[in-house]
Amino acid sequence: MSWLFGLNKGQPEAPSGLPVPPPPPPPPSGGSSGGGDKPKDKWSNFDPTGLERAAQAAKELDKSRHAKEALDLARMQEQTVQLEHQSKMKEYEAAVEQLKGDQIRIQAEERRKTLNEETKQHQARAQYQDKLARQRYEDQMRQQQALNEENLRKQEESVQKQEAMRKATIEHEMELRHKNELLRIEAESKARARVERENADIIREQIRLKAAEHRQTVLESIKTAGAVFGEGFRAFVSDWDKVTATVAGLTLLAVGVYSARNATAVAGRYIEARLGKPSLVRETSRFTVGEAIKHPVKVTVKRLKSKPQDALEGVVLSPSLEERVRDVAIATRNTRQNKGLYRNILMYGPPGTGKTLFAKKLAMHSGMDYAIMTGGDVAPMGRDGVTAMHKVFDWANTSRRGLLLFVDEADAFLRKRATEKISEDLRATLNAFLYRTGEQSNKFMLVLASNQPEQFDWAINDRIDEIVNFALPGPEERERLVRLYFDKYVLEPATGGRQRMKLAQFDYGKKCSEIAKRTEGMSGREISKLGVAWQAAAYSSEDGVLTEAMIDARVDDAVKQHLQKMDWLHREDEAQTLTPPPGHGDLLEPIPALFG
Repeated sequence: MSWLFGLNKGQPEAPSGLPVPPPPPPPPSGGSSGGGDKPKDKWSNFDPTGLERAAQAAKELDKSRHAKEALDLARMQEQTVQLEHQSKMKEYEAAVEQLKGDQIRIQAEERRKTLNEETKQHQARAQYQDKLARQRYEDQMRQQQALNEENLRKQEESVQKQEAMRKATIEHEMELRHKNELLRIEAESKARARVERENADIIREQIRLKAAEHRQTVLESIKTAGAVFGEGFRAFVSDWDKVTATVAGLTLLAVGVYSARNATAVAGRYIEARLGKPSLVRETSRFTVGEAIKHPVKVTVKRLKSKPQDALEGVVLSPSLEERVRDVAIATRNTRQNKGLYRNILMYGPPGTGKTLFAKKLAMHSGMDYAIMTGGDVAPMGRDGVTAMHKVFDWANTSRRGLLLFVDEADAFLRKRATEKISEDLRATLNAFLYRTGEQSNKFMLVLASNQPEQFDWAINDRIDEIVNFALPGPEERERLVRLYFDKYVLEPATGGRQRMKLAQFDYGKKCSEIAKRTEGMSGREISKLGVAWQAAAYSSEDGVLTEAMIDARVDDAVKQHLQKMDWLHREDEAQTLTPPPGHGDLLEPIPALFG
C-alpha cells in the first residue's frame, strides 16, 4: 500500500519473475552534493500531500460499501508479493545448489579423465615393458638357437670325421686282409702244385687201379644179370601156359586202357559242354561246377537273390534311345516267358557309351543268364578257334534260363571274307560262327557290339534283327552322369564315415552343371573315370578333404587328355584316308552302306 502514502513514487515496478534488486546504498555521511546543499535523510523525499490523499482515500474507503473487500484484496496482494519473494529466494537457492552440483560433476569428470589418462599411461608402460621383455626373450632364444646350431654343426663335423676315419680304417684293414689272403692262396697253390708234381706217378697209379677195379666190377655184374635173365627167359619160353596167360593179360590191359581213355574223353566233353565255362567266355552269370563245389552256400544264396531288375537301372541314355531300348528289353522278357525265338541285336557307337552295361542289365531284366566274350580272343586261338566256338554254342544251348551271348569288339573276327586279308584259321572260325547262328534260337540271344560295324561280313549283317546306335551323351545326359558318379564316388564315401574322405562346402549342383558343360564330347566311361579321379585326389591329400579347386584340376586334366585322344584319332583317320588299300592302285574302294 505504499502508493497510498506516495512512497517509491516515480520508480518503476520490477517485472515479475526476476529477483528484486537490492536498494541502492545510502550516501556517505557528511558528504555534500554540489553547491553546499544540506544533507538529505530518508525523509527528504517524503511528500506530505500523500498523507492527505491517503486520509482522503481512507475516508472514501470507509464510506464505500466495498471497504472491507478492498482491504482484504490489499492484504492478499501483499501476501502474494511475499510468496513470490519467497519463491524467488528458493529458486535462487536451487540455482546455487545446481551450480554446486555442476561443479561437483565437473570435478568428478576431471578426476575420471585423470584416472583414465593415468590408466592409459600405466598400460602403455606395461606394454612397453612387456615388449622389451619379449624382445629380450626372443634375443635369448635366437642366441640359444644359434648356439645349438653351432654345437650341432660341430657335432656333425665330429661325427663325419670319426666316420671318415672309421671308413678309412676299415678300408685299410680290408686291403691288408685282401693282400694277406692273396699271399696265402698263392703260397698254398705253390705248395699244392709242388706236392702234385712230386706225387704225379703215385696219383696216376691210383687212378689206373681204380679204373681197372670199376671195369672188373661192371663186367661181373653184366655176366651175372645175363645169366639170370637167360635162365628166366628159357624157363618162361619152355612153359606155354605162362606165355598164353601173359599175352592174354597184355591184350586185355591194352583194350581197357584204350576204352577208359575214350570214355573219359567223352565224359569230359559232355561235362564241359554242360557245366564248364568255355575258354572264350570271359565273364558269365552262370555258375560252374568248381564254383558250386567251393562255395555251395554262396551260389545258392546268389541264385535265390537274383531277381529281375530294371533294364535301365544305372544306365543314362537320351530319351529317344531310352525309349527304344526299353521296348527291346520288354520284348526280350516276354519272348523268354513265352519261350519264343530270340532276336539278335547289334549295338554300335563310340567306346564307353554303355553298350556292355545295357547288355548285362537286359539279361538281368529278362531273367536270362549272360556271357561276355571278346572278338580279340578268337584270332590267337588259331586252329583251336573252331572247336572253341562250337563249345561256346554247345554250352549256350544247355542254359535252362536262356543265355544272352554278348560279343564285344565283334568286328575283330567277324570281318569281310572277300576283301579282308584274314588267316585260314580265322576264316574257318567265322564259318563256324555263321553255321551256329544261321537260324534264330530259343536257347540263346546274340548281342554284338562294335565301333566299326561297316567291317562286318555281309552274312553277319543278314543275321542281325535289331540295330541300336549308342551315341555320345548330350548335355542333359552328361549332367545326369556327372551327378550319378559324383554321388557314387564322392558323396556316398564322404557321408558314410567309413572311409578317409571329406568334402569341402560348395554348391554341388552348380558344380555338376558346370562340369557337364566342360565335358562336351566325352563318353560315359570317361565321366566315370573322372569320378574315380576325384576320389583318388581326396585320398592323396594330407587331410583327405576334396576341395572345389581339386575337382576343377582333375576336370581340366580329363578335358586335355580327351582332346589329345581326339587329335590322335583324327590323324589316324586322315592317314587311312590318304593311304589307298593294297592291290587297288590309286582308287579307294568305297565302304558300302551297312544298313541302308
